[in-house]
Amino acid sequence: MALRLSILDLATSSEAVPPGAAMAASVELARAAERLGYTRYWFSEHHNMPTIVSSAPAVLAAHVLAHTDRIRVGAGGVMLPNHSPLVVAEQFGTLESLHPGRVDLGLGRAPGGDQHTFAALRRDPAASSVFPQDVLELQALLGDPQPGQRVHAVPGEGTHVPLYILGSSQFGAQLAAHLGLPYAFASHFAPAELVPAVARYRAEFRPSEQLEEPYVIAGLNVFAADDDRTARELFEASLATMARGLAKLAGRPAGATDAELLASPIGRQARMMLHHSAVGAPATVRAEVLAFAAHADADEVIVAMNTARPEVRLRSYELLAEAFADELAAACAA
Repeated sequence: MALRLSILDLATSSEAVPPGAAMAASVELARAAERLGYTRYWFSEHHNMPTIVSSAPAVLAAHVLAHTDRIRVGAGGVMLPNHSPLVVAEQFGTLESLHPGRVDLGLGRAPGGDQHTFAALRRDPAASSVFPQDVLELQALLGDPQPGQRVHAVPGEGTHVPLYILGSSQFGAQLAAHLGLPYAFASHFAPAELVPAVARYRAEFRPSEQLEEPYVIAGLNVFAADDDRTARELFEASLATMARGLAKLAGRPAGATDAELLASPIGRQARMMLHHSAVGAPATVRAEVLAFAAHADADEVIVAMNTARPEVRLRSYELLAEAFADELAAACAA
C-alpha cells in the first residue's frame, strides 16, 4: 500500500495573523491539500494557548468541510475528558450527516491545556481515568440503536463515524489494539515511546467491525523549502518559538535571546520535542519522511508545521506533495 500523507493543522495565529485570518488560511490550505492529494486534514483541540486557535475542532472541521469536496476532515483530536460522549456524538454525527463519508473523529485523553484550563472547563481531574469507558460509550452512541437503549445521539446514531485513538504512550496503543481501532501517535511533539507503542499496538491488535488490520498514523514535523538552508532557518525559527512558549509556561522571566534560550535546558527540551522533523529541499524531505515512516512502522504520516506564516506553510506542503507525487496519486486511486 502506498504511503499516505495527511495534515495536522493547529490554526496558528500571531499579531500579524489574527484568529480569523488564521482560520481563513486553514481553509485555503485544506483546499490545496485536497488538490494535492493529501488523505485527511485534522484539527487538534488546544485551550488557553495564545497562538493556537484550534480550540473547537468540530467547528473548524465544519467550516473546512463546507469549503472542500473530497478530502477527509476531522479532529486529531477531540480531548474526550473535556466533553460528554453524547455531545461529541451529536457534533460529529451532525458533521457526518452533512458530509457523508468524509468525517474522522480522533480521540485523546489529555485535557489539551493546563490545570487551570481544566478547571475552567468544569471537568473532574479524574475524567481521564475513564477514557476507555467514554470511548466505548461514544462508539455505541454512533452505532446502531440497541434494544432498551434510553439515550440516543440525534443526529449521530447509525452514522458509524470512524474513531481513531490518539496517544503518546503504550496506554493508547493497548486501547486502540484491544478495540480494533486505528492508532495515531503524537510523535511530532512526544517522540519517546513511538517505536515500542507501535510495536505493542500491532502485536495486540484485535480485528473489529471498523478495522480488519492494524493501521498506524505517525506525526512528523515537516519544514520543506526550495533549498536546505531556507528549510533549516524555518526549523530553527520554530524551535525558538517553542522554546519561548516553554519558557513562559515555566515562569521564566522574559528577556533572553533566542540563542540563549536554545542553548538552555528549555531549548534542549524543545529540540527533543521536535526530534522527529523532516527539514530540507524536496529531495531531502522525501528521504527523511520515508526513513521516518519505516522507523515508525507507519501506514500514514500526518505532518505538522507550526508557523503563523500561511504562505510559508502552504509552500512547504506544496513541496512535500511534489516530492511524493506518485505516492499521493496512488493513495488517491486506492
